[in-house]
Amino acid sequence: MRAIGVNTDGGPEALEVVELPEPHAGRGEVRLRVRAAAVNPTDTFVRNGDRASSASDTARRWGKDPPPYVPGMDAAGEVDEIGEGTDTELHVGDAAMAVVVPDGSHGAYAEHVVVPAGSVVRAPAGASVAAAATLPMNALTARHALDVLALAPGQTIAVTGAAGAFGGYVVQLAKADRLTVVADASEADEELVRSLGADVVVRRGDGVAARIRDDQPGGVDAVADGSLQGDALLDAVRDGGRIATVRGHRGAEERGITWHPVFVRDVAQDHAALDRLRRQAEDGVLTLRVADTLPAEQAPEAHRRLEAGGVRGRLVLTF
Repeated sequence: MRAIGVNTDGGPEALEVVELPEPHAGRGEVRLRVRAAAVNPTDTFVRNGDRASSASDTARRWGKDPPPYVPGMDAAGEVDEIGEGTDTELHVGDAAMAVVVPDGSHGAYAEHVVVPAGSVVRAPAGASVAAAATLPMNALTARHALDVLALAPGQTIAVTGAAGAFGGYVVQLAKADRLTVVADASEADEELVRSLGADVVVRRGDGVAARIRDDQPGGVDAVADGSLQGDALLDAVRDGGRIATVRGHRGAEERGITWHPVFVRDVAQDHAALDRLRRQAEDGVLTLRVADTLPAEQAPEAHRRLEAGGVRGRLVLTF
């Protein structure tokens, strides 16, 4: 089968079309004919060999598997094979989306991908295949972050990187959980972040913790840090508050503040959570944002655009 992978770690130009054996679904597994795969920052670490960054969210077995290495954590398409004895509500031909935990040559940038049945659900009704591909990994990570923060209705959460995919989903899910949301944004993104439901928008960048404190003098109950600011956000949080981080960051412990690194691989088979996200997308609680679609062969260009910054929504590769 055709896939996009790397044989040598490097920049976007390292991505190339590769031919791989066609995988088949075994017991407990479902195979998708992939039509769309979202491009996420994590994918760039599979490509460039950045072990420190990729350790938080990819399961690539560094040094164990030979190349090519195939990135991709979000896939959408149709079910075309179900393993014998697999317990699933899906049928061959159903439009579906899946979270993929990359491992060697196993990743979403491929014509076929086999995943555990718990990692795949129906695509949201009415959504394009490209839009469906933007939902699974980022929304499930956002849901996981809110679950570990365990806030009660009426409490306050600050969200950094709120214009991004993870941050935007945190904002929308937090509002669905009846939380008060203080979110950061550039001037250009302020209208977008307000449209996602943020109650208060502060300017992003250096000093954002002080600006959050200006709005919440006692400090927020928790932060979901989508912009990787880490310890710089401590001053935004009340004593005894919580900070959820991506990519494994665990900062200084002071004033009783606890850190909660979140890893989507820990919840990649949470079928009930993924299906709830599907329903929330259908109900308009979650907004599926596609920045652009590109043929899979243009993966290097998609990675260049992602790393240049400023992409709002997800770039999506089509197969």
